[in-house]
Amino acid sequence: MREPVKYLFIWPAFLVVLLIGLFPLIYSLTVSFQSVRLVPPRPPRFIGFDNYVSLLGEERFWQVITTTSGIVFSSVLVQYVIGFAVALALFSRVPGERLFRVVFLFPMLMAPIAVALVGRMLFHSTVGPVNHFFTLLGFPNLPFLTDANWALATIVTVEVWQWTPFVILLMLAGLQSLPRDVYEAASLENATPWQQFWGITFPMLLPISAAVVFIRIIESFKIIDTVFVLTGGGPGISTETLTLYAYQEGFKKFNLGYTSALSFLFLIVVIVIGVLYLAILRPHLEKRS
Repeated sequence: MREPVKYLFIWPAFLVVLLIGLFPLIYSLTVSFQSVRLVPPRPPRFIGFDNYVSLLGEERFWQVITTTSGIVFSSVLVQYVIGFAVALALFSRVPGERLFRVVFLFPMLMAPIAVALVGRMLFHSTVGPVNHFFTLLGFPNLPFLTDANWALATIVTVEVWQWTPFVILLMLAGLQSLPRDVYEAASLENATPWQQFWGITFPMLLPISAAVVFIRIIESFKIIDTVFVLTGGGPGISTETLTLYAYQEGFKKFNLGYTSALSFLFLIVVIVIGVLYLAILRPHLEKRS
Protein backbone atom coordinates (compact mmCIF):
# COMPACT_ATOMS: atom_id res chain seq x y z
CA MET A 1 0.00 0.00 0.00
CA ARG A 2 2.86 2.39 0.67
CA GLU A 3 4.31 2.26 -2.84
CA PRO A 4 1.33 3.83 -4.69
CA VAL A 5 1.08 6.53 -2.02
CA LYS A 6 4.74 7.40 -2.59
CA TYR A 7 4.21 7.88 -6.31
CA LEU A 8 1.08 9.91 -5.62
CA PHE A 9 3.28 12.52 -3.99
CA ILE A 10 6.17 12.30 -6.48
CA TRP A 11 4.38 12.41 -9.83
CA PRO A 12 2.58 15.77 -9.44
CA ALA A 13 5.85 17.50 -8.57
CA PHE A 14 7.64 15.70 -11.41
CA LEU A 15 4.96 16.72 -13.93
CA VAL A 16 5.07 20.35 -12.77
CA VAL A 17 8.87 20.50 -13.12
CA LEU A 18 8.65 18.76 -16.51
CA LEU A 19 6.02 21.23 -17.70
CA ILE A 20 8.01 24.25 -16.50
CA GLY A 21 11.15 22.93 -18.20
CA LEU A 22 9.68 21.66 -21.46
CA PHE A 23 7.09 24.31 -22.31
CA PRO A 24 9.54 27.22 -22.78
CA LEU A 25 11.87 24.94 -24.74
CA ILE A 26 9.14 23.73 -27.11
CA TYR A 27 7.71 27.23 -27.46
CA SER A 28 11.07 28.79 -28.31
CA LEU A 29 11.74 25.99 -30.81
CA THR A 30 8.40 26.80 -32.47
CA VAL A 31 9.20 30.51 -32.53
CA SER A 32 12.57 29.81 -34.18
CA PHE A 33 10.70 28.66 -37.31
CA GLN A 34 8.67 31.87 -37.44
CA SER A 35 9.18 35.52 -38.22
CA VAL A 36 8.23 37.22 -34.94
CA ARG A 37 8.99 40.86 -34.16
CA LEU A 38 7.66 42.94 -31.27
CA VAL A 39 8.96 46.29 -32.58
CA PRO A 40 7.43 47.06 -35.00
CA PRO A 41 4.71 44.56 -33.99
CA ARG A 42 4.06 41.91 -36.61
CA PRO A 43 1.87 38.81 -36.43
CA PRO A 44 3.85 35.53 -36.33
CA ARG A 45 4.51 34.08 -39.77
CA PHE A 46 5.90 30.60 -40.44
CA ILE A 47 9.12 30.80 -42.48
CA GLY A 48 10.61 27.34 -41.91
CA PHE A 49 14.41 27.24 -41.65
CA ASP A 50 14.95 30.79 -42.97
CA ASN A 51 16.17 32.08 -39.60
CA TYR A 52 18.73 29.28 -39.37
CA VAL A 53 19.86 29.76 -42.96
CA SER A 54 20.27 33.52 -42.40
CA LEU A 55 22.33 32.93 -39.26
CA LEU A 56 24.60 30.33 -40.85
CA GLY A 57 25.21 32.64 -43.79
CA GLU A 58 26.03 35.64 -41.60
CA GLU A 59 29.70 36.43 -41.05
CA ARG A 60 28.94 38.00 -37.66
CA PHE A 61 27.59 34.69 -36.33
CA TRP A 62 30.82 32.83 -37.14
CA GLN A 63 32.94 35.65 -35.75
CA VAL A 64 30.96 35.52 -32.49
CA ILE A 65 31.45 31.74 -32.27
CA THR A 66 35.19 32.17 -32.83
CA THR A 67 35.41 34.93 -30.21
CA THR A 68 33.39 32.98 -27.65
CA SER A 69 35.39 29.80 -28.20
CA GLY A 70 38.67 31.71 -27.85
CA ILE A 71 37.58 33.26 -24.54
CA VAL A 72 36.25 29.95 -23.22
CA PHE A 73 39.16 27.65 -24.05
CA SER A 74 41.91 30.09 -23.11
CA SER A 75 40.29 31.06 -19.79
CA VAL A 76 39.42 27.48 -18.81
CA LEU A 77 42.96 26.29 -19.63
CA VAL A 78 44.50 28.98 -17.42
CA GLN A 79 41.92 28.32 -14.69
CA TYR A 80 42.77 24.63 -14.66
CA VAL A 81 46.55 25.10 -14.61
CA ILE A 82 46.52 27.77 -11.89
CA GLY A 83 43.76 26.04 -9.92
CA PHE A 84 45.56 22.69 -9.92
CA ALA A 85 48.84 24.34 -8.90
CA VAL A 86 47.22 26.26 -6.03
CA ALA A 87 45.35 23.14 -4.91
CA LEU A 88 48.64 21.23 -4.78
CA ALA A 89 50.21 24.03 -2.74
CA LEU A 90 47.31 24.10 -0.28
CA PHE A 91 47.34 20.31 -0.03
CA SER A 92 51.05 20.45 0.81
CA ARG A 93 50.25 22.58 3.87
CA VAL A 94 52.07 25.75 2.85
CA PRO A 95 52.29 28.38 5.61
CA GLY A 96 48.96 30.17 6.01
CA GLU A 97 47.06 27.63 3.91
CA ARG A 98 43.91 27.92 6.06
CA LEU A 99 43.75 31.66 5.42
CA PHE A 100 44.41 31.15 1.71
CA ARG A 101 41.57 28.62 1.45
CA VAL A 102 39.13 31.30 2.56
CA VAL A 103 40.66 34.19 0.60
CA PHE A 104 40.82 32.27 -2.69
CA LEU A 105 37.07 31.59 -2.53
CA PHE A 106 36.03 35.27 -2.36
CA PRO A 107 35.96 35.98 -6.14
CA MET A 108 33.78 32.92 -6.81
CA LEU A 109 31.25 34.06 -4.18
CA MET A 110 30.86 37.50 -5.76
CA ALA A 111 28.26 38.24 -8.43
CA PRO A 112 29.75 38.29 -11.96
CA ILE A 113 28.49 41.87 -12.40
CA ALA A 114 30.39 42.96 -9.28
CA VAL A 115 33.55 41.19 -10.44
CA ALA A 116 33.25 42.83 -13.87
CA LEU A 117 32.81 46.27 -12.29
CA VAL A 118 35.94 45.72 -10.20
CA GLY A 119 37.75 44.59 -13.35
CA ARG A 120 36.61 47.68 -15.28
CA MET A 121 37.90 49.89 -12.48
CA LEU A 122 41.24 48.07 -12.29
CA PHE A 123 41.85 48.10 -16.05
CA HIS A 124 40.54 51.60 -16.80
CA SER A 125 42.73 53.18 -19.47
CA THR A 126 43.40 56.43 -17.55
CA VAL A 127 42.58 56.09 -13.84
CA GLY A 128 42.93 52.33 -13.36
CA PRO A 129 45.58 51.17 -10.86
CA VAL A 130 46.95 48.60 -13.34
CA ASN A 131 47.77 51.32 -15.86
CA HIS A 132 49.09 53.49 -13.04
CA PHE A 133 51.49 50.69 -12.10
CA PHE A 134 52.70 50.38 -15.71
CA THR A 135 53.15 54.16 -15.86
CA LEU A 136 55.44 54.00 -12.81
CA LEU A 137 57.54 51.45 -14.72
CA GLY A 138 57.82 53.84 -17.67
CA PHE A 139 55.20 52.24 -19.96
CA PRO A 140 52.42 54.22 -21.65
CA ASN A 141 48.76 53.70 -20.75
CA LEU A 142 47.61 50.43 -22.28
CA PRO A 143 44.18 50.25 -24.01
CA PHE A 144 42.91 47.33 -21.93
CA LEU A 145 39.25 47.92 -22.79
CA THR A 146 39.43 49.81 -26.08
CA ASP A 147 41.76 47.64 -28.17
CA ALA A 148 40.40 44.32 -29.46
CA ASN A 149 43.33 42.12 -28.40
CA TRP A 150 43.81 43.80 -25.03
CA ALA A 151 40.06 43.68 -24.37
CA LEU A 152 39.94 39.92 -25.02
CA ALA A 153 42.94 39.41 -22.72
CA THR A 154 41.25 41.51 -20.03
CA ILE A 155 38.04 39.47 -20.24
CA VAL A 156 40.04 36.24 -19.94
CA THR A 157 41.93 37.67 -16.95
CA VAL A 158 38.73 38.63 -15.12
CA GLU A 159 37.19 35.21 -15.87
CA VAL A 160 40.29 33.48 -14.55
CA TRP A 161 40.26 35.59 -11.40
CA GLN A 162 36.62 34.77 -10.63
CA TRP A 163 36.42 31.09 -11.51
CA THR A 164 39.84 29.67 -10.63
CA PRO A 165 38.60 29.20 -7.02
CA PHE A 166 36.02 26.73 -8.36
CA VAL A 167 38.83 24.63 -9.84
CA ILE A 168 40.87 24.96 -6.64
CA LEU A 169 37.96 23.76 -4.53
CA LEU A 170 37.23 20.63 -6.58
CA MET A 171 40.85 19.70 -7.23
CA LEU A 172 41.67 20.08 -3.54
CA ALA A 173 38.76 17.78 -2.70
CA GLY A 174 40.12 15.29 -5.23
CA LEU A 175 43.62 15.46 -3.73
CA GLN A 176 42.27 14.82 -0.25
CA SER A 177 40.49 11.69 -1.45
CA LEU A 178 43.63 10.03 -2.89
CA PRO A 179 44.94 6.96 -0.99
CA ARG A 180 48.12 7.70 0.96
CA ASP A 181 49.55 4.18 0.74
CA VAL A 182 50.34 4.68 -2.96
CA TYR A 183 52.57 7.66 -2.13
CA GLU A 184 54.23 5.74 0.69
CA ALA A 185 55.10 2.95 -1.74
CA ALA A 186 56.44 5.50 -4.23
CA SER A 187 58.59 7.07 -1.50
CA LEU A 188 60.05 3.67 -0.72
CA GLU A 189 61.01 3.42 -4.39
CA ASN A 190 62.78 6.81 -4.09
CA ALA A 191 60.41 8.47 -6.54
CA THR A 192 60.86 12.23 -6.75
CA PRO A 193 57.88 14.59 -6.16
CA TRP A 194 57.80 15.30 -9.90
CA GLN A 195 57.65 11.57 -10.69
CA GLN A 196 54.94 11.10 -8.07
CA PHE A 197 52.89 13.88 -9.63
CA TRP A 198 53.04 12.55 -13.22
CA GLY A 199 52.90 8.89 -12.22
CA ILE A 200 50.31 8.99 -9.44
CA THR A 201 48.59 12.32 -8.76
CA PHE A 202 47.76 13.48 -12.28
CA PRO A 203 46.56 10.09 -13.61
CA MET A 204 44.43 9.40 -10.53
CA LEU A 205 42.86 12.86 -10.73
CA LEU A 206 42.17 12.63 -14.46
CA PRO A 207 38.45 11.78 -14.04
CA ILE A 208 37.80 14.72 -11.72
CA SER A 209 39.97 16.96 -13.93
CA ALA A 210 37.85 16.00 -16.92
CA ALA A 211 34.67 16.79 -14.98
CA VAL A 212 35.96 20.15 -13.74
CA VAL A 213 37.10 21.27 -17.19
CA PHE A 214 33.84 20.07 -18.76
CA ILE A 215 31.73 22.01 -16.24
CA ARG A 216 33.79 25.14 -16.73
CA ILE A 217 33.61 24.91 -20.54
CA ILE A 218 29.81 24.60 -20.50
CA GLU A 219 29.42 27.40 -17.97
CA SER A 220 31.91 29.70 -19.73
CA PHE A 221 30.00 29.51 -23.00
CA LYS A 222 27.16 31.36 -21.25
CA ILE A 223 29.38 34.35 -20.47
CA ILE A 224 27.57 37.66 -20.80
CA ASP A 225 27.86 39.64 -17.53
CA THR A 226 31.62 40.15 -17.71
CA VAL A 227 31.64 41.14 -21.39
CA PHE A 228 28.60 43.38 -21.09
CA VAL A 229 30.11 45.40 -18.22
CA LEU A 230 33.74 45.46 -19.40
CA THR A 231 33.41 46.16 -23.12
CA GLY A 232 29.76 45.85 -24.17
CA GLY A 233 31.01 43.60 -26.96
CA GLY A 234 33.35 46.27 -28.34
CA PRO A 235 35.38 47.71 -29.77
CA GLY A 236 32.98 47.03 -32.61
CA ILE A 237 31.94 43.42 -32.14
CA SER A 238 35.45 42.12 -31.44
CA THR A 239 34.54 40.84 -27.94
CA GLU A 240 30.89 39.98 -28.57
CA THR A 241 29.88 36.53 -27.29
CA LEU A 242 27.00 34.27 -28.29
CA THR A 243 24.83 35.17 -25.32
CA LEU A 244 25.49 38.88 -25.78
CA TYR A 245 24.65 38.54 -29.47
CA ALA A 246 21.35 36.86 -28.52
CA TYR A 247 20.67 39.67 -26.03
CA GLN A 248 21.27 42.32 -28.69
CA GLU A 249 18.91 40.62 -31.14
CA GLY A 250 16.21 39.73 -28.63
CA PHE A 251 16.07 42.65 -26.18
CA LYS A 252 17.23 45.52 -28.39
CA LYS A 253 15.94 44.59 -31.83
CA PHE A 254 13.04 42.44 -30.50
CA ASN A 255 13.59 39.93 -33.30
CA LEU A 256 12.31 36.92 -31.34
CA GLY A 257 12.28 34.37 -34.16
CA TYR A 258 15.87 35.14 -35.11
CA THR A 259 16.95 35.09 -31.45
CA SER A 260 15.28 31.72 -30.82
CA ALA A 261 17.09 30.23 -33.82
CA LEU A 262 20.36 31.71 -32.52
CA SER A 263 19.74 30.15 -29.10
CA PHE A 264 19.22 26.69 -30.58
CA LEU A 265 22.29 27.00 -32.78
CA PHE A 266 24.15 28.02 -29.62
CA LEU A 267 22.84 24.86 -27.95
CA ILE A 268 23.99 22.74 -30.89
CA VAL A 269 27.48 24.30 -30.75
CA VAL A 270 27.80 23.52 -27.03
CA ILE A 271 26.54 19.95 -27.53
CA VAL A 272 29.00 19.33 -30.38
CA ILE A 273 31.92 20.68 -28.34
CA GLY A 274 30.85 18.61 -25.34
CA VAL A 275 30.56 15.42 -27.39
CA LEU A 276 33.97 15.97 -29.01
CA TYR A 277 35.53 16.69 -25.61
CA LEU A 278 34.14 13.49 -24.08
CA ALA A 279 35.06 11.46 -27.16
CA ILE A 280 38.68 12.63 -26.96
CA LEU A 281 38.92 11.90 -23.23
CA ARG A 282 37.04 8.59 -23.20
CA PRO A 283 40.03 6.35 -24.12
CA HIS A 284 42.13 7.96 -21.36
CA LEU A 285 39.33 7.69 -18.80
CA GLU A 286 38.69 4.04 -19.66
CA LYS A 287 42.34 3.25 -18.94
CA ARG A 288 41.88 4.63 -15.42
CA SER A 289 38.75 2.59 -14.71
